[in-house]
Amino acid sequence: MLEDIEIKWLVSFKAIFANNSIKLAAEKLHLPTSNVSRHLAQLEAQLNVRLIERTTRRMHPTIAGTLLFESLTPNLIAIEEALEVAKLGGETVAGHLRVITPDLPFMADIIAEFAANHPQLQLSCDTQLNPKEGLLDGFDVVMTFNRGQLEDSGWIAKEVIRWPSCVVAAPQLLNENEEINTLEALGKQPCITTHSVMQGLPWRFKSNTTLNVHSRFRVNSGHMAKSAALRGIGFALLPLHACQAELESGKLIKVSINDEPEDLVLNAFYSGTKHLPIKVKRFIEHMQHAIKKLE
Repeated sequence: MLEDIEIKWLVSFKAIFANNSIKLAAEKLHLPTSNVSRHLAQLEAQLNVRLIERTTRRMHPTIAGTLLFESLTPNLIAIEEALEVAKLGGETVAGHLRVITPDLPFMADIIAEFAANHPQLQLSCDTQLNPKEGLLDGFDVVMTFNRGQLEDSGWIAKEVIRWPSCVVAAPQLLNENEEINTLEALGKQPCITTHSVMQGLPWRFKSNTTLNVHSRFRVNSGHMAKSAALRGIGFALLPLHACQAELESGKLIKVSINDEPEDLVLNAFYSGTKHLPIKVKRFIEHMQHAIKKLE
């Protein structure tokens, strides 16, 4: 069927749908109105289905038209970007890169550096710590923190960096409680947990064990978790590098238990396409190199 469809018909249909007007679509495409109208008619005739209902007063898409538009739009964008990349050269980082990333200072600097290094690239960032499945469509790369085994999805995960973690507590909290050296004992203590990311309450350990700890303080920030731990609010599970100074000064104490926490991993997720776009490949490589330099 594809060989019987002309790209210009699809482009005109997309513009008509988006503007709800043949006249406005023609103006956007810099084409005569008659051409755009004819493209829509030719597309409908080839598909043998009505895509846009039109009268002398108004027009509105049919169900078939809406389905076609929703499926067509990302593919036309991909075609435009592929043509642009081909025009500039296969190894040129260009086009439009759409990224979801946690809102962290070091991430902001690294992404800004990438944009500065590639002036032919248009870059859009949405800062979310825990993006929902339905919001991922339309993005090229999704950066998220994870612990333990990843859930199955249609995305490919590329590990950017891995940080060993530990359970810590303030000295005053340890003095108030009995010796904590097992997961069972830890599960009875007040803990600081994530509000929504990394599946919330369960703490994950390398023996493939999960521990549903008791929590009255939930946050979506490692800095907030550490501040709460310093004030004795609860035990915290933190990346070792993030609390090294506090451990050395004695403001926090590493809790030795009979299991080791899962590492905190920053993953880059991208669509499982056969040919990874050069803009995505270079972005992930840049993230890996830049974050490792921060250690």
